[in-house]
Amino acid sequence: MSELFLHTPSDNGLSFQAISSMEDFWDFAQGPLLDSLYWTKWYNNQSLGHGSHSFIYYENLLLGVPRLRQLRVRNDSCVVHEDFREDILHCYDVYSPDKEEQLPFGPLSGTARTYHSQDELGGSSHWGRLTSYSGGGYYLDLPGSQQASTEALRDLQKSLWLDRGTRVVFTDFSVYNANINLFCVLRLVVEFPATGGAIPSWQICTVKLICYVSNWDFFNFGCEIVFCIFIFYYVVEEILELHLHWFYYFTSIWNILDLVVILLSIVAVGFHIFRTLEVNRLMGKLLEQPNTYADFEFLAFWQTQYNNMNAVNLFFAWIKIFKYISFNKTMTQLSSTLARCAKDILGFAIMFFIVFFAYAQLGYLIFGTQVENFNTFIKCIFTQFWIILGDFDYNAINNANHILGPVYFVTYVFFVFFILLNMFLAIIKDTYSEVKEELAGQKDDLQLSDLLKQGYNKTLLRLHLEKEQVSDVQKVLQDGQQEIQFEDFTSTLKECATRDTAFFDIGL
Repeated sequence: MSELFLHTPSDNGLSFQAISSMEDFWDFAQGPLLDSLYWTKWYNNQSLGHGSHSFIYYENLLLGVPRLRQLRVRNDSCVVHEDFREDILHCYDVYSPDKEEQLPFGPLSGTARTYHSQDELGGSSHWGRLTSYSGGGYYLDLPGSQQASTEALRDLQKSLWLDRGTRVVFTDFSVYNANINLFCVLRLVVEFPATGGAIPSWQICTVKLICYVSNWDFFNFGCEIVFCIFIFYYVVEEILELHLHWFYYFTSIWNILDLVVILLSIVAVGFHIFRTLEVNRLMGKLLEQPNTYADFEFLAFWQTQYNNMNAVNLFFAWIKIFKYISFNKTMTQLSSTLARCAKDILGFAIMFFIVFFAYAQLGYLIFGTQVENFNTFIKCIFTQFWIILGDFDYNAINNANHILGPVYFVTYVFFVFFILLNMFLAIIKDTYSEVKEELAGQKDDLQLSDLLKQGYNKTLLRLHLEKEQVSDVQKVLQDGQQEIQFEDFTSTLKECATRDTAFFDIGL
């Protein structure tokens, strides 16, 4: 999908990624965009045989119709200096929700002229390259055919639907591939900053929203039921522990971690049920009204957050393994070292980040207007981490300032990398030496390996003794040359009893 919608050039040779003006956007929308959206014929011009439905790449069904949506700012959103008011009659500020245009505009009628709020559209906010945009605005749902969509876009262009007040245009649509049971929700974004020009960006989410189709899916359903049973069991267990220990329950980090895992699991189960019901509702609505916009963007966003939440939950579940490896002496040294030096590291981290943020502010003020990696304070912070890792474009800051660039780079590497970072290592190394020395002088506790070896030896000993007992009894019973006397039989049993006593003494 990215190759088709992002890299396909228009007649003037520009792809979506190369859009730099409103004219480029219209060329892309009426050319590569429509050509990529509507696939109704084979490569030999023979019909696909699916009516008016579009199958992108012959496999991906276009759900509903695409939607174009724009957000605008008011004409009075900023103030022109009095010296330029005669020449500059209109002023359009950068986008913000309080400066958003909500009045009807333009000669068109319908939804393209009338503002709709985020609640009316059922949308959600979007974080673009420049700022965050609301889910409302002026929109137009394209028709179901390429020819009708071309005429609709021409009408928008002739009526100057995009002008100086436009700050962003969204192109939203969704496709479904039945072969692999996946939805692909695409959003093409073109931002028009107050400085002029255009900044394209995109968001492509491939998610599985229909869960139960194949036999493997139903096997997963069985596993999900088992998972819910386990969660219910652990919820009851944690409630009983909380009732028993009250506030002392929260003094253990492992108890808190258990609560986090359980809460995230409950949220995951709840969203899974909601997602299944919502997809069924949307699909039913789409089957009844196939020429409407299929808004799967909301579900795709939360499905992504659901996957991220499960990833975090799984991470915490793996961390819980540390609770059970304290039997291992090496891991005991590691955990004791981290626990003992935590206060020292925290205290030194304050001093480290004071210097670190000071350099970030320095880089932002010196290079922010000339180097892209320093144009925001947040970018400066991450750029300095890249410097520590050795992945940095030194020539960029050197070209921006031939004097302060080298000074900034050399002093930062010297103080932060060579001195402050090595102080962290020194603190950890010193604490580790102390912990190792203390543990060496202590009596060895029972190790996990000792438990395993002890269990293994007990099993072998039990099998060996039982084998000897059977052999002794068989020897007496099978002695055909001598008559079995009662005294011989009882003496053999006594010997076996003595061995059993010795065996249990060893086990205890």
